[in-house]
Amino acid sequence: MQTFVNVFLGFFIFESVGAASIPDTIIYDSEFYDIPLEELPHPFIYDGNKQFDQVEAEIGTALPSIIQEKHSSAPLTEETEDEASTPKLIDGSSAQGSGVLGPQTQDGLPTCLLCTCLGTTVYCDDRELDAVPPLPKKTTYFYSRYNRIRKIRRNDFANLNNLKRIDLTANFISEIHKDAFRRLPQLQELVLCDNRIRQLPELPSTLTFLDVSKNRLGRRGISNEAFKDLDELQHLYITDNNLDHIPLPLPESLQALHLQNNNIQEMHEETFCKMRDFTYVRRALEDIRLDGNPINLSKTPYAYICLPRLPVGNLI
Repeated sequence: MQTFVNVFLGFFIFESVGAASIPDTIIYDSEFYDIPLEELPHPFIYDGNKQFDQVEAEIGTALPSIIQEKHSSAPLTEETEDEASTPKLIDGSSAQGSGVLGPQTQDGLPTCLLCTCLGTTVYCDDRELDAVPPLPKKTTYFYSRYNRIRKIRRNDFANLNNLKRIDLTANFISEIHKDAFRRLPQLQELVLCDNRIRQLPELPSTLTFLDVSKNRLGRRGISNEAFKDLDELQHLYITDNNLDHIPLPLPESLQALHLQNNNIQEMHEETFCKMRDFTYVRRALEDIRLDGNPINLSKTPYAYICLPRLPVGNLI
């Protein structure tokens, strides 16, 4: 009996499945479904005899008029193409006539190939230069130590309005044009030590650091009141120059004055202080070096009464 029931149920399920209706084929209706290809409203007609570029040109005409106007901009003018293809220097200026590595030097090499340019700093140390090379306009720091430069000309640093530091240590400089540095609006540090300078040029009032040690200034190499208007000068080094006096007046901003190994034999009592004003205190000037001079500092004890520290030198 159980076997008969199982056979009956199996037969019933088979008949139910077989009687299920198979859905009709899905028809995707479309506006252009039954329209022949040649009657389509768009001119995308392919001709097997046409080249690929011709077909592409015809397809391009199918764009709406607005899109055509957007994509059919006027061709680049000669000026625009030149501007786009013109390389820029390190400082962002045009390289036309000067090359991408800076202006040309007298040796026919770009400055930044002859020297080393890192950002706005130019290093020309130990390159056997006999003159200051032309520098990129945005040069901020310039180092040209251990070369053979003999002369600083008037326009060697012309138009370098960002220049803050010049270091020409250990060259053969004997002549500097009086206006070579004066026209630099941001120059703060000037290092000219270990040269053959006989006359100090005009200096910009922006200087904070000046080192002219180991030169040949002597008694006439520094003009009267040469440092008077340097209101921001903090460090002044004039060692080994055969000076026979301390150049006055010294700016109130001065913190360090190094005059060792000269020929200074005497000092006035008002060199640093004001004898008529006993309340005057010169707190900034803490470092004075006079050792190596034939001067007895003990002979002018009142010359240091306004200073926070005594000068270094011979007290006997």
